[in-house]
Amino acid sequence: MQKIIPHLWFDTQAKEAAEFYSTVFPDSKVESVTEIKDTPSGDSQIVSFTVAGYSFMAISAGPLFKFNPSVSFHVKCKTADEVDAIWAKLSPGGKVMMELGKYPFSERYGWVQDKYGVSWQIIAGNGEFKQRVTPVLMFTGAVCGKTEEAVAHYVDIFKNSPFAKGPADAKVAARYAKGEEPDTEGTVKYEWFMLEGQEFGAMDSARNHDFTFGEAISFMVSCDTQEEIDYYWDKLTAGGDPKAQQCGWLKDKYGLSWQVVPAMMGRLMGGDEATRARVTQAFLKMKKFDIAELERAAQGN
Repeated sequence: MQKIIPHLWFDTQAKEAAEFYSTVFPDSKVESVTEIKDTPSGDSQIVSFTVAGYSFMAISAGPLFKFNPSVSFHVKCKTADEVDAIWAKLSPGGKVMMELGKYPFSERYGWVQDKYGVSWQIIAGNGEFKQRVTPVLMFTGAVCGKTEEAVAHYVDIFKNSPFAKGPADAKVAARYAKGEEPDTEGTVKYEWFMLEGQEFGAMDSARNHDFTFGEAISFMVSCDTQEEIDYYWDKLTAGGDPKAQQCGWLKDKYGLSWQVVPAMMGRLMGGDEATRARVTQAFLKMKKFDIAELERAAQGN
């Protein structure tokens, strides 16, 4: 089971986007759609879906947040033809970040923001892929140059991270060289790391971007116990923004958004409408989730 799940915030298009992605990427489908009522954003729609076998969650909850390329999704393909087929479906109505073509690191690669604003890097690789979709974090603005520090921080927090005791350079695939200004020589061009058996990527970018991490894309951490919720909440909120803590959401000290959620939330929200309403009203009052209180709400106590 995937421990960390990317969560996408849409205005009204979560279900539409998930259905679109299921036509673009192989091994992709909409898993479930759940309605929740009377939230601060009004009635909302929660969608669970997969892209190339990788789990996502999405919500339609109003125009509060906008997607940007600070978080993108790297999709590995076996052939250049597969890259081209995905690009042909994904790019119309979107914005090209890097043109589809041949690069030193791949025979066929392109980076595009799709028509909803979500960023995808489509690349032809070699061999079999255990994980075809890799979230990639771009550290810009005030946090540019902090990629290695942030990766070490995340690896220290999460279990089953193989680099936790290894040398820092073991996970840096490429660094900026002299002459690649405005990026500082030695900062990270690309770094890969594992959290809970899942692959992630990260990079610094000193270019004049008008974006940084925001709430439109967050990472849900699924927890089995209250002890686990307490652990991840305490570790990820340390040095972060206390004003950004609500309903299990938080921003860490690098500005990246997370949600620390009970694994049983799907069961509670999958009940009848009255149960969902009680659970919703209970968690709207919380910052850190309280499993016992959510269970009581589900039972009507």
